[in-house]
Amino acid sequence: MQRRCSTFSLLLAVLSVPVTGQDFGQRAWQTAAPATVGCDAGKLDGAVGVIRELIEQQEVCGAVLFVARGRSIVLHEALGARDAAGKQAMHKDTLFRMASNTKAVTAAAVLTLVDEGKVGLDDPIHKWFPTWGSGDAKKITVRHLLTHSSGLRIGTLFLMPLMQKSKLYPDAPNLVLESARFGEVGPKVEPGQTYSYSNPGYNTLAGLVEVVTGNSFEGYCTERLYQPLGMVDTNNHESRADISRMSVVVRGRTQGQWNARWSPGGPPTVPFVRGSGGLISSASDYAKFCRMVLDGGVVGDRRLLTQESVDAATRNQIKHIKSGRYGFGWRIDAGRAFSHSGSDGTFVWCDPERDLIGMVLTQTQRSATLAKARAHFRKLVSAACPPHDVVRKAQK
Repeated sequence: MQRRCSTFSLLLAVLSVPVTGQDFGQRAWQTAAPATVGCDAGKLDGAVGVIRELIEQQEVCGAVLFVARGRSIVLHEALGARDAAGKQAMHKDTLFRMASNTKAVTAAAVLTLVDEGKVGLDDPIHKWFPTWGSGDAKKITVRHLLTHSSGLRIGTLFLMPLMQKSKLYPDAPNLVLESARFGEVGPKVEPGQTYSYSNPGYNTLAGLVEVVTGNSFEGYCTERLYQPLGMVDTNNHESRADISRMSVVVRGRTQGQWNARWSPGGPPTVPFVRGSGGLISSASDYAKFCRMVLDGGVVGDRRLLTQESVDAATRNQIKHIKSGRYGFGWRIDAGRAFSHSGSDGTFVWCDPERDLIGMVLTQTQRSATLAKARAHFRKLVSAACPPHDVVRKAQK
C-alpha cells in the first residue's frame, strides 16, 4: 500500500509541473561541439576574440555572446563586467534591457491578432484610436506603423510631459492614453511614402493590442508568446525584473570608471509598459523567440503565428522606399537574414540559410566601436557556420 501511495504521489507531482514551451513538443536546447553541426570552432573562437579585445580596451563594459545552429548552442560566453565598477562578472544568464529588440515581439503580438482576423494590416489606426481620425493621421494604417512608414516624426518615446492623474483620467499616465495623443500630432509627411524609425509608432501598436484584447500588453505577450515558448526570464518592465541578475547600462567612462545610465533597482525609463522597448530578457530566453520565428511560427506541435505572418515579418515590406529595408519588427539584411539592435547595446540576428541565431548582448550605449566590432563578429560567425548545402558539398 505504501508503494502504491508513493507511486500515486509521484504521478500527481509530474502532472502538476507547469507547462512550458518544451512540453508542447519543442526539443530542448543542447550544447554541442561546433563541428557536429558544421561549424568551425577555431573561427568561432576568433569571433569571441573580437569582443574580448573590445572589452580589454575598455570600449565595452561586458557582453554575453550567443550562437545557436538549429537547437544546438555552439557558442555561449559571458565576458567582462555587469557593473560600473567592474567588480561583478557578467554571467551567461544575465538579464538585459533589450531596448528596440522589443519591436520584434511587439510585431509578433500584433500579428497574432491579424491571424485571428481581429486586426487588418491595412486597417486605419483611428478604428481603435478616435484621436487619429482627423487630418492626415486618419490615413495611417497598422502596416504603416509596423514598417516605420507612417510619416510620424515624433522624436521622443512619448509626448512630454506625460498626462497627470485627474478625475477624468484616474489611470493616467498609461500606454493607451499616451498613444492616443500621437494622433493629435499626426504625420509630418504623407503616410506610406517614406521610412523614418518611429518609437511612437510601435508604442501605439502595443496600445492597439491592449484596446483589442482588453488585456495589458505584457499580459497578452505572456499568454500568447512567453509562456508557450518557455521564456521564463522575460517580461516587459524593469520593475518586474530580477535585479540581482540585471546588468548596469553604461555610456562612456570618467576617471577610469564607467558612467552608469541606469542601474538595477533604479527608476524605469517609462513608468508603464511600452512596445518600442522595455523588454527584459536573457540570451537563451530571447533565442527561444527567435527559434520560433525561424521555425515558421511553430513551437513543437503548437502554432503561435501563421507561416504567412512570419514570412511577412521577415521580408522587406517597403521595397518602394529606397532608404528603408524593414519587415514587421525586423530589419531586413542581405539574403534572407534579418536582425535588430537596441539603443542599450543589444544586437540579434537570424539567418535562415544557416539556420543560425546570433547575439552580441551588451549594455553599453552609443558606441561606434561596438557597432563595428559586432559586425565583424557576425561576419566571422557566418564564415564559421556556412550554409548546410555548402557543408554537404565539402563533405562529398
